[in-house]
Amino acid sequence: MKKLILILTVVLSLFACKNDKKANSENSMEDTRVEGLEVDSTKTSATKEAEKPKEFPAPLQAVFTAHGGLDQWKKMNNLCFEMKGKNGEETHTVSLPDRKTKIESKNWSIGYDSKGVWLLKHDLGYEGNPVFYHNLMFYFYAMPFIIADPGTNYAAVEPTELDGKMYNGFKVAYNDGVGDSSDDEYILYFDPETNKMAWLAYTVTFKEQKKSNDWHYIKYDKWQEVNGLLLPKKLVWFKVENGKPKGKMMDIKFDKVTATETMLDASVFAKPSQAQYVK
Repeated sequence: MKKLILILTVVLSLFACKNDKKANSENSMEDTRVEGLEVDSTKTSATKEAEKPKEFPAPLQAVFTAHGGLDQWKKMNNLCFEMKGKNGEETHTVSLPDRKTKIESKNWSIGYDSKGVWLLKHDLGYEGNPVFYHNLMFYFYAMPFIIADPGTNYAAVEPTELDGKMYNGFKVAYNDGVGDSSDDEYILYFDPETNKMAWLAYTVTFKEQKKSNDWHYIKYDKWQEVNGLLLPKKLVWFKVENGKPKGKMMDIKFDKVTATETMLDASVFAKPSQAQYVK
């Protein structure tokens, strides 16, 4: 009986995100600003840094609470979603405790197995930087919880008007040496009445190793409840004029989202024999 239970557990983990791919996102990721942002697994809790329980500013803690709470987020062991990327439909699977990842599409698959990022090409292959992309959309999608990871620092910003409405915010920066892009900076803007996240501003420093003042903006346009968590339903990228968002540029919808306590087997993320590690 124990052996049967073990086999069933592995099978369930292998198929945790294998739903029919019918994501109906309207727009693709064609903008190079999205493609310029590096988010790597070494900047997340995958580093397993030994540190004391993190204390968050009260307003930021209120944001986490408005989205279901950090305690509920930390119970989850996997996150899966489908979206339409620049190369078509994609299925993203993430092991939350160690941040192993896998992205599957008809033309390629990308994964991170803790040893490195691998790429499996199919007929058309992949255009872009797999190392940059392997957890980019997860990082955007897991807001605001992702900024609770080790190595992050917070500073309140002045109330800011974005697209005609005032928001409170926190600037997020990283300790030196955290990940490949420790100079990346973010500003999380939230509604002062509901405490729900509303905007994310971010800078691009991929391999530049220096701070940037070129801010880009994503509006967290719609939310959906997933296993006690409030997670994005749609993200909207905006054009920027005079340092502020002005006019919609593109959007991405997220479908078939699941977040559960199921621990995915390492084989889900293992590099296929035909795949190659990339840098």
